[in-house]
Amino acid sequence: MRREKPPRDPKPREPRPSVSVEEAVIYGINPVLEALRARRLNKVFLAPGRGGQEVDEIRSNARQQRATVQTVPRDVLDRMAKTAKHQGVVGLLSAQSYTELDEILQGIRRRGEIPFLLVLDEVEDPRNLGAIIRTADAVGVHGVIIPERRAAGLTGVVSKASAGAVVHVPVARVVNISATIDRLKKENIWTVGIEAGAQTSYLDYDFADPVAVVVGAEGKGVHQKVLEHCDQVVSLPMRGKVSSLNVSVAVGVVAYEVLRQRNERLKKGEN
Repeated sequence: MRREKPPRDPKPREPRPSVSVEEAVIYGINPVLEALRARRLNKVFLAPGRGGQEVDEIRSNARQQRATVQTVPRDVLDRMAKTAKHQGVVGLLSAQSYTELDEILQGIRRRGEIPFLLVLDEVEDPRNLGAIIRTADAVGVHGVIIPERRAAGLTGVVSKASAGAVVHVPVARVVNISATIDRLKKENIWTVGIEAGAQTSYLDYDFADPVAVVVGAEGKGVHQKVLEHCDQVVSLPMRGKVSSLNVSVAVGVVAYEVLRQRNERLKKGEN
């Protein structure tokens, strides 16, 4: 007995967004807006009924950048972002590209600025990486350096945690952190490791000179072999019962001390 084909569904199916290997997913209002402003976005997907001033700004920027805007069901956005916390806004951009360390150094020389770099030794939590990149953008860090292995890479989670700053801060991936530190030293950049047990406080170090601040993953810190390559090792004074700070918080504390000292030097130079 022959089986009859089931009747066709009379309702047309919603087109499903496709993501190519050359594209990466970002989500949330601020990351999508920042990507549009940086001319990095290809497509925007919105949840049905999503409106408001910020979404109007997204639509306006998308039109200017000729990025496609499409409304799709929320469950589709959930699958694209791999989370329901996307604020009804998802974007596709050309895969976040890493920058060569040489390019970062050349850019600093070209602008005639005092180098300020961050070197992350196996920071694996993408939210910490995103928060660090957000701070890096705020204080004017020239670039963030991460290892190729055993470290968070540039993902949608990182972009979200950075509030879109990831499109403004160059990130270089290197094979070996210790070798990279040696390379920076040859470029006359002082390398300063952050270590809980160090006797010298970060407040007693002169960050106004060219510097690369080296930090490690929360709980593990910077590997001893990496610290041995640093010019100086400093600590953050702790008065509480807990022995360490979240790595992104530690970076924020030190980064703003670097900014403070450099601003002080500028003021003295003007007087």
